[in-house]
Amino acid sequence: MTTVDPAGLWPVYASLQRQALLAEDVAALGFVVANETWHLVPYQQACVCLIDGLGRWQLQTVSGLVSVHESTLFIQWVQKLCTHLLAECPPRGGSPEPVIADDQAKRERRKSRQAQPFTAADLPADLASSWQEWWPAHALCLPLDTLRGVRVGVLLLAAEQPWSESQCHWLQLLRDTYAHAFAHLRDRPLRWRAYWQRWKQQPRRWLWLAAGVLALLVLPVRTSVLAPAEIIALQAEAVTVPADGVVKTFHVEPNHKVHAGDLLVSLDDTTLRNRLTVATEALAVARADALAAQQKAFDQNQSRADLATLQGRVRERSAELSYLQESLQRLEVRASHDGVFVYSDPNDWLGKPVATGERLGQLAQPDALGVLVWLPVPDAINLREGADMRVYLQVRPLSALSAILEQTSYQASLSPEGVASYHIRGRLTSGKAEHIGLRGVAKVYGDRYPLAYWILRRPLGTLRQWVGL
Repeated sequence: MTTVDPAGLWPVYASLQRQALLAEDVAALGFVVANETWHLVPYQQACVCLIDGLGRWQLQTVSGLVSVHESTLFIQWVQKLCTHLLAECPPRGGSPEPVIADDQAKRERRKSRQAQPFTAADLPADLASSWQEWWPAHALCLPLDTLRGVRVGVLLLAAEQPWSESQCHWLQLLRDTYAHAFAHLRDRPLRWRAYWQRWKQQPRRWLWLAAGVLALLVLPVRTSVLAPAEIIALQAEAVTVPADGVVKTFHVEPNHKVHAGDLLVSLDDTTLRNRLTVATEALAVARADALAAQQKAFDQNQSRADLATLQGRVRERSAELSYLQESLQRLEVRASHDGVFVYSDPNDWLGKPVATGERLGQLAQPDALGVLVWLPVPDAINLREGADMRVYLQVRPLSALSAILEQTSYQASLSPEGVASYHIRGRLTSGKAEHIGLRGVAKVYGDRYPLAYWILRRPLGTLRQWVGL
């Protein structure tokens, strides 16, 4: 083999060190070790075998190959070779190098860390028989040990010519750099595995872990549920239609304050006023006929007999007129007390026929506000009167309103979204809502149960629906 002036290899050595230290992962570092080391020490084939934190080895990189596939015969032969070499000189794992007092033992230990040339004659028959098919005549095994004696892998090199002392010297210089770079990159993703190994070797920690998990599962936690909510008035009076008719005018804008006696809604009075005019004229005619009969009753017996009939007709027309006047007054809906008139858009009502008792809106007290929660049946939990509630409105999602549960329904009904739900009413205790009708999400708290029940409540409920247990 042609020798190279050692003085000219220092720049190459420095470049290899820099590339190894700048490698981002194990794959990039393996490529540098297997393919770039050739610039310092020429060879025909290189294989990098690494050992993880659990003591298992893996063929990482082969020079000239993009990836390592275990299905090829060459890779299988190299794996068997690595297994044999690791058995001859096993790694010490993560433990540091022990202090050896005997000089002969020190020399043996130091020798095991040196670059070891070997040939097919040094291998068992099953490995030596395939040597010429895959490798040149001479090979070299370089253990990648850190200064603390931790072996991270093995570098195998194969060449046509025997290995010189100069080449082994350069490889020994690179060995520490490669070993520490591999140890640094390997320990980052496998650190948790080392922790796992330490945990497995100390059974008492498992007992403490089991006790901690058991204590956590029996820890009492407060159950809660989230459901759609709406701000409502706790003291509200329904405003209904007093008589059949057609909505004519709304005199108050939606959600505006009114006082007792203020006119709220007027119904169309065209038909009643026409009937009132006709009834007024009919009453006047009846009174005139009764007056004429009363005047003729002094000298005519027949007029005296008709007088009672005509007076009854006057009373009938008068009663009809009074009824129409009273009905005309009922076409105006007035506020019974101070409050806020809450209803939808007036355009939804104008010109619409309504029946007696049909609801137009509600007259609510703005100072007594509460929350209405629609709790879906699948999410229902045990709730008690006085339970705490937290309301998060859509207009103010970062600030919550506090409330206390006052009423729950026993039967489910359809919510505005068409979901079977229970009605839950609560009274606001802190915070203030701008107006009635604001929507958001309410968090309702229930009783305290162990954490295990809180975790398994839904799975157990689903399981019971499937198996009926």
